[in-house]
Amino acid sequence: MNLSDFDYKLPKELIAQKPIKPRDHSRLLVLNKENGKIEHKYFYNLDKYFKKGDILVLNNTKVFPARLIGKKESGAKMEIFLHKFKEKNIWQCLVGGKKAQNNLLIIFNKKLNCRLLKNNKDGTWNVEFNMSYKDLMKEVKKIGKTPLPPYIKRKEDNELSKKDKVNYQTIYAHRKKVGSVAAPTAGLHFTPELMKTLRKKGVQFEYITLHVGLGTFAPVKTENIKEHQMHEEYVEISKKTINNIYQAKKKGKRIIAVGTTSVRSLESAFQSFKKTKLKTFPEFKTWTNIFIYPGYKFNIVDAIITNFHLPKSTLLMLVQAFAGKNNINQAYQKAIQKKYRFFSYGDAMFIY
Repeated sequence: MNLSDFDYKLPKELIAQKPIKPRDHSRLLVLNKENGKIEHKYFYNLDKYFKKGDILVLNNTKVFPARLIGKKESGAKMEIFLHKFKEKNIWQCLVGGKKAQNNLLIIFNKKLNCRLLKNNKDGTWNVEFNMSYKDLMKEVKKIGKTPLPPYIKRKEDNELSKKDKVNYQTIYAHRKKVGSVAAPTAGLHFTPELMKTLRKKGVQFEYITLHVGLGTFAPVKTENIKEHQMHEEYVEISKKTINNIYQAKKKGKRIIAVGTTSVRSLESAFQSFKKTKLKTFPEFKTWTNIFIYPGYKFNIVDAIITNFHLPKSTLLMLVQAFAGKNNINQAYQKAIQKKYRFFSYGDAMFIY
């Protein structure tokens, strides 16, 4: 399969720059993957497609302000994007600015600075900070910027960028699950009212954690997609959650994943458990680089709530693997014709 097979043309004006208010008033394209039928609804209509006993799986990771704006000693601007904690004071980071090189000192304020240690040759650098993890996180909370994707345009510290700290976070993000550098955006559409409606209907909520990193949004640079190497992301699913989902599946209940991160977490877990003969499963706590593209056989997920994804992205490949290339292509073309809003702050799909 070639990367060009996953391309499409999107008018720039359909790239959402801010979320709809209230969150559940975004549009919802409903796709039946078995027959290709498409319906046009709103996210607050979602409960109409659920039934008692359905399991809704949500990623409760919390985004932290991972963008740090600093300067070289010469005064030139540099940007450090925290990606993955390594050890002691060392992080794996993206580095923005001219002439990044080994041993370069970047100063953020009187307290905080860092030094570039090593170019990893995969788009990231190993960076050493002058603070421990705990102290760095306190400082990042004060000076860090919300890590919005580059297609969302913002002027620094205007009203919209201030609101992003709330808008670019799901309402169920857990304060103890801080670790994502991007939001699991399919979950941004949920409101307390909609979740209450689903609970009343008998829908069971289960939470997993996948800290969103480069594995989710790094671009594919190889024409043969099978040569693409996913970056690892940390996933955590409790023993209780794993077994609740497994028992529900055995009873014929639907497992509905909110977002591609939930899909990848569940498929990582049950792909590994498939090789065992255990009747109950242990806690699943590991790093995953699972890459799902057409031809993949799903182990556990029956339906997906997701946003509209970038051309040539691994996320688009995942939904095509789930619903079929033709179905997704037709759904995206319909969405473009009807002027749906695309990407992180855009509208949603329910694929079942």
